[in-house]
Amino acid sequence: MISNLEELYHDQLRDIHSAETQLITALPEMISHSSDKSLREAFTNHLEETKGQLARIVRICDEHGIESSGDECDAMKGLIKEAQKHLTQVKSGVVRDAVLIACANRVEHYEIAAYGVAKAFATALEYYEDADLLDESLDEEAAADAIITKIATGGIFVPGINKEAIS
Repeated sequence: MISNLEELYHDQLRDIHSAETQLITALPEMISHSSDKSLREAFTNHLEETKGQLARIVRICDEHGIESSGDECDAMKGLIKEAQKHLTQVKSGVVRDAVLIACANRVEHYEIAAYGVAKAFATALEYYEDADLLDESLDEEAAADAIITKIATGGIFVPGINKEAIS
């Protein structure tokens, strides 16, 4: 039973560790199913960022003597499962890219929330170095979300997409 903010913070760090570990496994599949070059590049770049984010979480956990692995992040597991389901139900090409973007945006929003909460807890606990490291990951997650959204609104989600997908 979690009884104080520090224990809750440790729990959040383990949750983020699990989420990032799962995402490192899932992103290569998302890359391989992307037909849009910009989307593949965005996912590839984010895979490398995700590895760095995981390293930051491990660093924070090591600093506090916390075992970083533990419970599986059910939220990320569900988001990945949903993405995989959609990949099998959607024809390759622009529509599959659209579903990948939708799924990736959901993942990024979850991660933004997770890092934001962890940073707030770190700040309240006066773990300012942790807060800085978490803020770095938070900024990367927000940037990844913005890049994916720009790819969608600047090229993939355009009038006529449905006609192109049917062809």
